Amino acid sequence: MAITLDQLTEAGQILGSSSTVRAAAAVIRERFAPLHALVLDAFDMRSESPALQVQNRALYLMATDGHCWSVTAQPERASAFVLTQD
Repeated sequence: MAITLDQLTEAGQILGSSSTVRAAAAVIRERFAPLHALVLDAFDMRSESPALQVQNRALYLMATDGHCWSVTAQPERASAFVLTQD
């Protein structure tokens, strides 16, 4: 399932307006099911480029080949969001 630009924009707004990244992930999971939303430590994503940066929070797009996950800059390939906070 691809992520649309509208979904990416809305997910960024949710990330910026939520009290915590965990709360944002919960809303994103509910809003965009069956897409996945995970919260990781920013250190784990330190060598990757986020799709969106909102204050001290970041949103990454993840793609899978059915076995392995990888960060992607292409929303049409993505099926998950990863959220972090510095």
